[in-house]
Amino acid sequence: MRDARVFVRQVLADWGHTDRMDDITLCVSELATNALPHGAPPGREYCVSLTLDGSVIRLAVRDSGDRQVSVDSPEAGLEACSGRGLHLVREVADETGGTQDVVGNSVWAVFKTVSPSAYTEEARH
Repeated sequence: MRDARVFVRQVLADWGHTDRMDDITLCVSELATNALPHGAPPGREYCVSLTLDGSVIRLAVRDSGDRQVSVDSPEAGLEACSGRGLHLVREVADETGGTQDVVGNSVWAVFKTVSPSAYTEEARH
């Protein structure tokens, strides 16, 4: 998970989109944590990708598992030791979803950000 967080933080810094860095870092940690036990069979890995389209960042974590993915799982009970990750992602991201790929699944989250130029412009006011 550390490598996924470092990757996300470095890419966002390189792009100059740091206003949602903590949110996106939290979400990649949760999605990668889910991909290991639930979506990546032993000996396989998961893949983290970020795409930037204007001021919208899309984070996706793709696994190679064969089970159906759903981001609409119910929230864990008060006594549960796990099961809150997707709830956190749904609450922090602007949009979430999951897709079944030819091999595996992708769970994604979309974040609306302030573009670097708009942020600079806003900071001057």
